[in-house]
Amino acid sequence: MSRFSSVRHFFGKYGFAVSTRLADSLGMKVKSVRLFFIYASFTTIVGGFIIYLTLAFWIRLKDMVYTKRSSVFDL
Repeated sequence: MSRFSSVRHFFGKYGFAVSTRLADSLGMKVKSVRLFFIYASFTTIVGGFIIYLTLAFWIRLKDMVYTKRSSVFDL
């Protein structure tokens, strides 16, 4: 067996069949496991973006509210 073929066989057996092996061990359909991974990845991307926008809005609001005021004694 050539070197490339053995590497391809190794990744085909142990690397690319993650959802298949996970579904077999959990007793679920492979399609359900793959859909879960797809939905989870979209949820984490959107969730991170929403947290970023919330923090940016909060910092901007804080800067608008807490402005440095001059002291009474500076007059």
